[in-house]
Amino acid sequence: MKTHEVILALRNKAGLSQEELAQKIFVTRQAVSRWEQGETVPNTETLKRLSQVFDVSINTLLGSPRKLICQCCGMPLEDPLIGRNKDGSLNEDYCKWCYADGIFTYSNKEELLAVCVGELRKQGFSEQQAREYMEEKLPTLAYWRRHEEFCDGGGLAAFKDRLVEELNGLSIEGMPKVEAVHPLVGSYVNLAYGLPSGERVKFLDDDKTYWGNQLPGAAGSSRCFGVLADKEFLLVCTYEEGGKNPELLVYRKR
Repeated sequence: MKTHEVILALRNKAGLSQEELAQKIFVTRQAVSRWEQGETVPNTETLKRLSQVFDVSINTLLGSPRKLICQCCGMPLEDPLIGRNKDGSLNEDYCKWCYADGIFTYSNKEELLAVCVGELRKQGFSEQQAREYMEEKLPTLAYWRRHEEFCDGGGLAAFKDRLVEELNGLSIEGMPKVEAVHPLVGSYVNLAYGLPSGERVKFLDDDKTYWGNQLPGAAGSSRCFGVLADKEFLLVCTYEEGGKNPELLVYRKR
């Protein structure tokens, strides 16, 4: 699709008139009309506003001329997978697992390699094949070429170490020691827990990124432990495969 077709389709999908869209992005109705007729194209600042209104990337608005890949892990990017800046805008250079709320979530290659190798093994790669592929891929990506520039001086690593220490300090019976926490998108870990009243409640925001890990349960048990944390809370739960039948063990403010 071309830009004028994309804007028209997104406006109709959002249920907005040309006048309503114009008001949201501080232009005239005539400007919107000219875009949709293919007479003109929005300038850079207006594209940013349209991106925020429709919650799509600028690349999508322009008809997807580029094939986006995460410049940290190499994942192909579509709009739902793109990371966000602090102001909530989309950052088309990174996926939401590597970059969340304006923060890079991996401070060293080994940590990222462990996660990526695990994911590739699920797709049928051997551990050696997966590691060799990622070790060849990562140095070609912008984040790792400019790692010192992006690095926060160890602040993120220290924060994650504190979370690990606090989670282990909960001393949950039967739970293995937490060795590390990884970025996890809210929509993937926002389980609905049952209350005594019969209601089910979720504690997380689907659009935020949290820090957590999955830990094995007791030998022979079909349940796993899940740990999650951010700047405000610690959460520990158990669940069956696929997040079924979750049980909340701890939800505590930090």
